[in-house]
Amino acid sequence: MSEDTEQFHQLSGWLASDYPACCGGSGVAWLHVVVSPVGAPTTRSQYTPTSPPLPRGLPGLRCEWKMSVSGLKAELKFLESIFDPNHERFRIIDWKPDELSCQFNVTGEKLLIIHCNITESYPSTPPIWFVDSDDPSLTEVLERLEDVRKGTSLLLQQLKRLICDLCRLYNLPQHPDVEMLDQPLPHGPADEVTSEEEEEEEMGEDIEDLDHYEMKEEEPVHGKKSEDDGIEKENLAILEKIRKNQRQDHLNGAVSGSVQASDRLMKELREIYRSQSYKTGIYSVELVNDSLYEWHVKIRTVDPDSPLHSDLQVLKEKEGVDYILLSFSYKDNFPFDPPFVRVVSPVLAGGYVLGGGALCMELLTKQGWSSAYSIESVIMQINATLVKGKARVQFGANKNQYSLARAQQSYKSLVQIHEKNGWYTPPKEDG
Repeated sequence: MSEDTEQFHQLSGWLASDYPACCGGSGVAWLHVVVSPVGAPTTRSQYTPTSPPLPRGLPGLRCEWKMSVSGLKAELKFLESIFDPNHERFRIIDWKPDELSCQFNVTGEKLLIIHCNITESYPSTPPIWFVDSDDPSLTEVLERLEDVRKGTSLLLQQLKRLICDLCRLYNLPQHPDVEMLDQPLPHGPADEVTSEEEEEEEMGEDIEDLDHYEMKEEEPVHGKKSEDDGIEKENLAILEKIRKNQRQDHLNGAVSGSVQASDRLMKELREIYRSQSYKTGIYSVELVNDSLYEWHVKIRTVDPDSPLHSDLQVLKEKEGVDYILLSFSYKDNFPFDPPFVRVVSPVLAGGYVLGGGALCMELLTKQGWSSAYSIESVIMQINATLVKGKARVQFGANKNQYSLARAQQSYKSLVQIHEKNGWYTPPKEDG
């Protein structure tokens, strides 16, 4: 293996894993890094022959995150230029790099408010759409957007599909401006293009930070004895599988999340596996698709004197399900931001459960969160909150009313309300 090739393999591991922190930012988009030996062909369509000069000491380093962000902004500005706030059919009301708010004009008096959350890993992860309506026809329209997953301008193509489907739904003629979404994006103004000198200077500063990065050594096997003490064999196997997957992702340059978040989540998972509440079956935890950042938590035991306990027994008899399924999603700035938690099933009334399955708990907002909180304490607090709020299973309810998009919208509204009005603190005797 040549020196350049060996350096390439080393970079694929550590640069992709910790580059966000040393560059002063965070987010999955920072991790879209392609590292290749000098002269190796670049397969990404975004790269051009006029790419900035390579920083010293790093053969073939090309950072894609800047181009991803600038490409997204170009899409959003292009959309705004076509569908301005006065457009007769579709209007871009407001946009930010992570969010888009639109209006679809059904009639002169009826306007549909449509929201779009743009993830930090766009376009690898498609945008998330939701609408302020319970109309199942609109839900189907949004679900069909999941079929549009490829293309150089994914947001534009999804928006074209959305407008066309809404026009068909309401028997409206297709607007000719929709065809403009198939056009190539216009080139940005010259003042938005960073000069080669500025790019080289920025990259140089980033590399200086990287020089101070130290690899975290694997602990020797004999040092893990106390760390894994009290954990069942099947759970130790899960932890080992996660570690192997992380190592492989580093080698493949496909790292997700951050070193900080991954280390903390591994610690949280290890503590849960060691916990008596977990071992006695009060709750269980499963990783979704082996992802450390997506958990399914099943609350299996609640206060036996509560109506919710009785409902879960009935649910087991009727549907063979005896738990409340929660979804925990973590971002790469965890534990400094709380996980996003929502109820997946069953549909509940009361218990501080909002539309879409979001939870009305200050603990789960930035305002009430602390990085010192353990995930097990969060799970147990949710358990107690459901009982305290007199949650009841809604037998026969439409299960589709709980979704990620609706939960996110409810959570966003919740945060805005409480930021304005504050939180109600119950008397101590109420717990």
